[in-house]
This record gives sequence, C-alpha cells and structure tokens, in this order.
Amino acid sequence: MNLATGPYGKITPMAPVSLIVVGAGQRGAGYARWVRRHPDRATVVAVAEPSQVRRARLATEHGIAPENTAADWQDLAARGQIADAVLICTQDRMHAEPAEAFAALGYHILLEKPMAPDEAGCQRIVAAVEKAGVMLAVGHVMRYTPYTRAVKQIADSGQLGDVMSVQHLEPVGFWHQAHSYVRGNWRRSDLATTMLMAKSCHDLDWLQYVLGRAPLRVSSFGSLTHFTAANRPPGAADRCVACSVEPDCPYSATRLYRGLLDRGEHGWPLSVVVDDFSPQALEEALDNGPYGRCVYACDNDAVDHQVVTLEYPGATTATFTMTAFTQAGHRRTQVFGTRAELTGDGETIRVYDFLTGAERTVTPAAAGGMNAEEGHAGGDAGLMDAFTAAVATGNRELISSGPRESLASHLAVFAAERARLNGTVETIPPYAGKLSRTGRVAAQPATTCTRQVWPWHGVDTSTSRPALVSRTV
Repeated sequence: MNLATGPYGKITPMAPVSLIVVGAGQRGAGYARWVRRHPDRATVVAVAEPSQVRRARLATEHGIAPENTAADWQDLAARGQIADAVLICTQDRMHAEPAEAFAALGYHILLEKPMAPDEAGCQRIVAAVEKAGVMLAVGHVMRYTPYTRAVKQIADSGQLGDVMSVQHLEPVGFWHQAHSYVRGNWRRSDLATTMLMAKSCHDLDWLQYVLGRAPLRVSSFGSLTHFTAANRPPGAADRCVACSVEPDCPYSATRLYRGLLDRGEHGWPLSVVVDDFSPQALEEALDNGPYGRCVYACDNDAVDHQVVTLEYPGATTATFTMTAFTQAGHRRTQVFGTRAELTGDGETIRVYDFLTGAERTVTPAAAGGMNAEEGHAGGDAGLMDAFTAAVATGNRELISSGPRESLASHLAVFAAERARLNGTVETIPPYAGKLSRTGRVAAQPATTCTRQVWPWHGVDTSTSRPALVSRTV
C-alpha cells in the first residue's frame, strides 16, 4: 500500500477512503476524476444520479456494479452507511436534505458550494454535521490552490505590514455569463440562488480566508442591465440558429458551441449542452434546448455586474467587483499593506516593498485555468487531497473550508445581497466561534472521528421518489 503525500504531509498507510458520489454532473464527475488519478487514496463505490447517461458513465469509469448505482440519493441513504464519505454535488437547492441525511448516518461530507440558497438551510447543515460529529468540507476550492496558499503565506508573514484594504476582481467572462447565468442553470434566483452566491461566494470566502477574519458590515450595488429584452437588437430572433444578426453578436450560441464541437473540446461547457457529442445532437439542443436561446430573450434575472464593499475588524476594508463584461480569466487582486503592496493575477504574485523599493515576484506551481474543466487552478485537486487526507487520518484541521468558517462567509453573501436589494449598509450576523489567523473558526467542539471500511450491499431501487439534479455549471 502506498504512502499518500501532498500539501498536508504524509498520510499513514491504510485502505483507500471509500466514497459515494451524489450527483454525477460536472462537479461530481470532476471530483471523481481525482479519485481515478489517486487510486491509493480513494475509491468510488456507489453513485446516485438521475441521468442514466451520466450515471452509467461514472459507473463504468470507476467499475461500480449496477447494484451500487441509483437514480435517487435516498435509495443509497436507505442502506445505512456503506462508505466512509459522500460527495454531494446536486443542484444548489438540493443540498440541505441529503447533507442532513448522510450526516445522521455517519458519513463525512464534501458538499459542493453553496451550502444552501438561504441562511436557514446553511444553519441546518452546520447543526447536522456538528450533532453527528462528522467532518464537512464545503467546495470553496479557491482556498486550496497553490496560488492562494502563496498569497496567504505572504499576508500572514507580516511582509505587507497591517493590511488596510483589498481590491478584488472576478472577471466572469462574456461567454461564461451567457452560458451559465443567462441561458443556463443559474439564470434565475428562484431556480438556483443569487448570482453573488452562485458565482462569487468563492470570492467573499477567499477574502475572509486571506485576511483571517470575517467581515462586520457590507454594502452592495449592481443589477441585471444588459441581458434584457430592452437591449435586443432589431430583427433578432428568439434562437441563434435562425437569427439574421447572429454573425455580429458576441454572445452567439452557435458560434460558441459549434466551435467547441469542431475543435473536439468535449468537456465543460459543451458537456452541459449535450451528452452525445455529435453534430445532430448539438443542432437539436440549439434548436430546442435552453442553450440555443437569444441572450436578450431568456427568462433570466441574475445580475450581470455587481460591486460589494466590506468592512473587517481592525478597520480593514475590501471592494469586490463581479462583472460579465470581460475576457474570462483568473481573478485579479491588490492587497494594500502599511509596508508593502501585493498584486496578483491568479498566476503570478508581485510584492513591492515600500522601504527598499524592491519588487519580488512569486510564481506558484502552474495548476491550470480557473474554470471547472481545468479544475479551478488546482483547487479541485487541493480540496480532494485535503478532504480524503482528513477522512483517512481523522484530522479535521486539514480542512480549511469547514462548517463554521463556510457559514461565516455565506452569511456575508446573504448580507451583501440584502444590501443590494434594499440600498442599505448591512451588519453581518455574528456566528458561533472566532476566526483564527489561518482563516479557520477556533474553539470548535472536539469530536472523535473513527474511520471504518464498509461492506458493499445491493441497492434497492424499487422506491420511486423525485429525482435529484446533479450540479452542472
């Protein structure tokens, strides 16, 4: 048996951590790919996914027997605990119920972000995992990138002096906004959650982690301005395939998705549009599916630009900007300290020292692009590394995105959205616990984690229930 290694040190040799995947869409399948690359660390033993194509694909990739597959997560939960941990990667509004159920059964949980679309759901999840004494890792993958580790090490080292303010930009990208937040699953808050929570809870959580403190007050401004019927060009059709102005539209669905298919790029985002990567399947999707619609004729309400201003303990302030109107790319950040300024573009970090006038450049190990297909710049792999190591050893300190610290950043997002809607400055509700300089909540109740290896059993699929929906970006 191999000795597992990673950013968290050596792991005592033992049987690989056994996992259930609930939701085999882009996120669940992405995490499962890490398992295939690290068979000495983990194994997927069962999957619940309503799509027969995705369920069969993941089962084939991981050698899962038919009796260990199900369309509904409740069929797997009904069997009791059959694995060490579960990866819950369902749609945003389908997180709380499975998280509560699997926690009560004793599963450690990796939960895709956001925890839930409302504060009550987030609180329910935290209460459930703390009552059960199981570990929870929320999918705040930006915490786990080599780039973030380098930024945080610099901020914590004192090189910057006291951090006074931060400017942070998320360049969503014009085509990504059209794909996910105008035509796609996150286009409406009543179907998923707000734009700030769906896309940018990563960023408010990242600021909290780097600064090592949760914000106290927040204000926000933004709206859905461009992707509306009022901006529809004269003569535009409801669908790009039949539109006379499509050649001049930067948001053309036919240009984006046909181009991906022609180039053989079958991952995200094309894999969200079709399961069969054929011209016939794509044309059917463009003719009749949601991803072929004109961006000015959709039922979307997600904002296309938003600014958030935050105040932290110690009079530190931060501004965060999310905008659709960019070339897609890495986040960009400036951290202003009393002794130095840090500038980062997601790949390279520059630190300018006020005393010496010297500029130092730090280039963390390259880890891919900041999108789902490329693993969020190493964040997906970092999260899986930390989570499986924590489960294998019982050391929950390996997880930086645990229940209380994740709840704190979610509360900041909810407060920011209230501020945007009401035109107010919102005081962020307090949370139980205090963030340490590592960005974790200190003084959590101690629990004992005992890892077991669970036998496999047959799956009873006779019960019919409403199907889950896997999280597909």
